[in-house]
Amino acid sequence: KDKLIVALDVADTAAAQAALKQLKGKVSLVKIGLELYTKEGREIVKRAKGEGFEVFLDLKFHDIPNTVAKAMERIADLGVFMTNVHTLGGLVMMHEAKRSLGMSSKGKNPPLLIGVTVLTSHDQKSFNEDLGIGGSIQDSVIRYAKLAQKAGLDGVVASPHEIKLIKSEVGKDFKVVTPGVRPSWADAQDQK
Repeated sequence: KDKLIVALDVADTAAAQAALKQLKGKVSLVKIGLELYTKEGREIVKRAKGEGFEVFLDLKFHDIPNTVAKAMERIADLGVFMTNVHTLGGLVMMHEAKRSLGMSSKGKNPPLLIGVTVLTSHDQKSFNEDLGIGGSIQDSVIRYAKLAQKAGLDGVVASPHEIKLIKSEVGKDFKVVTPGVRPSWADAQDQK
């Protein structure tokens, strides 16, 4: 129950509240992503925390270093357990995000900061042709994981297929969060 993160991929507070009620006592960590956060804002994070859940705020920040650092100050105020940035924002952006979280946490443990490597909605074809990034997705994931580690991040978001490779390259203590894991009978949506 402490390693599973349940995504609150719902449209509003009422649906989130129903999900939280159903999850209480079964899991301790929930993910709040863009859809719910842009509808309900900081209040939904406070509500989930008030129900006893730790929160992974999944907003995938990717902007210039100063802008992301300022956003991290606001995230630290919320007291979430974990948040993330895109590794493609670069070394300086990731470093400044981590520094800002630490400075803004006011003596409390700062949130874990993880970096999104390659969105799991990309397959090899879209990665090479649409994004114009050469080489394999796995090679890029390792490059981005090493960059995240160099920036001081706590881990990365990557496909479950990449866990062993990442751990062998950056160490077993570097966290790997795997998104979109669904039962075989479930709709994969846009996960590739």
